[in-house]
Amino acid sequence: MTKTQAESDVPMLKVTGLSHRVALAHDTLTILEGVNLEILRGESVAIVGRSGSGKTTLLGLLAGLDTPSEGSILLDGAVISELDEDERARLRAQRVGFVFQSFQLLPALTALENVLLPLELAGQEAPESRARELLERVGLGDRLHHTPRQLSGGEQQRVAIARAFACDPVVLFADEPTGNLDNRTGQAVSDLLMALNREQGTTLVMVTHDEQLAARCGRQLHIEAGRLSEPAVAGGEAP
Repeated sequence: MTKTQAESDVPMLKVTGLSHRVALAHDTLTILEGVNLEILRGESVAIVGRSGSGKTTLLGLLAGLDTPSEGSILLDGAVISELDEDERARLRAQRVGFVFQSFQLLPALTALENVLLPLELAGQEAPESRARELLERVGLGDRLHHTPRQLSGGEQQRVAIARAFACDPVVLFADEPTGNLDNRTGQAVSDLLMALNREQGTTLVMVTHDEQLAARCGRQLHIEAGRLSEPAVAGGEAP
């Protein structure tokens, strides 16, 4: 078996016995319980569920933004549930992209500078050329020098998507990427997200309330009261 074949046999994400609890003043709140999950390389997966079901907590754990109370998380061959905070930060910088519902752009920086920042931190060659290329790809070639407050919500999210793809992540996590957008703008942003996922072969994992966006993913998972399940028939975007 070749190295490439061996790597392709390893799932991008494998979660085993994952639980997450938070200590309260006189009790313990269980947010996730006994989650098992496997996501293959290049898959697009939507996690759907009502508010408070634990989906955003699960996404944060998968991305290494927090550590579980129990269980293991394997991301691209690394057991991130056993890494310390600094090690998880390095792994995220090298392999993970994240798109937030609230965009999380730095307000004092221009669109170009927001996309440049992770490239410069990673020591990428010709970072400005790469940042300009990505902003052109998301339709913002004429908005390079605008700050977030000079951009619409849809434009800010497109900057955030360009930033997330800047360092060629192996997996992209998206937390309600169309949640703060109107229907028309949300559709344009979801078109862009799915197109970049196909073009770059990046594994895509998102949580969303948007049923139409979820249906465009290759698989849909449902979370209810901290427990994950998969319907018998999954959705999928037409070719």
